Amino acid sequence: MIEKDNIFKYFLLTLAIIFLDQVVKVSVHTYMDLGTIGQIKVFGEWFKLHYTLNPGMAFGMQLGSPYGKLFLTIFRLFAMVGIAYYLYYLARKKVHPGLLWCIALILGGAVGNVIDSTFYGVIFNNAPYDASTPWFHGQVVDMFYIDIWEGQVADWIPLWGGQYIALWPIFNIADASIFCGVTLILIMQKKFFVEHEKETKVAEAVNEMGESKATQLPDESKSID
Repeated sequence: MIEKDNIFKYFLLTLAIIFLDQVVKVSVHTYMDLGTIGQIKVFGEWFKLHYTLNPGMAFGMQLGSPYGKLFLTIFRLFAMVGIAYYLYYLARKKVHPGLLWCIALILGGAVGNVIDSTFYGVIFNNAPYDASTPWFHGQVVDMFYIDIWEGQVADWIPLWGGQYIALWPIFNIADASIFCGVTLILIMQKKFFVEHEKETKVAEAVNEMGESKATQLPDESKSID
């Protein structure tokens, strides 16, 4: 069985992400004005601190249904538990450590946004005015604003031709943690999964060879004196 300390170090990263995410969100809510009034330029016009509330999904996306927020929060709660168990399960399986670190990042981000959705409607009173209850309807605090591009798309470009598009994601540490974890898994999937499969097959082959040799050893109890 894998040592508890080896499992705990991955959950320690998760706790660190949650703590940092919540400290930044509370600080932004406490010391910054909502919207463009309190906007702070960090690197020119392309990277700013901008306090905004996200009632929906990550990177400022929203769900149109009136019950979308409630469903999203409930889904996040179940996903949080599932990811935590999956991390524990894979740690016991001794998979590639890089995969475990990535899942720990994803778990930290998931929990960070679940805290907002579940409690901020009560703590910060930021639930939408038409919400049936402030519980589970809290809006996620976003603050990192990357102003990539905004304008009219050329007519010759497929799908988006002639449309006005604004590429300016606004996100938080939890969103960034999830994004980094998923991206690294996609980039490193061969290393994370293929090598583990090879190691598993080698271990199984070694075990089979050991069992085979054990069956070929002479039984000394039946030897003639």
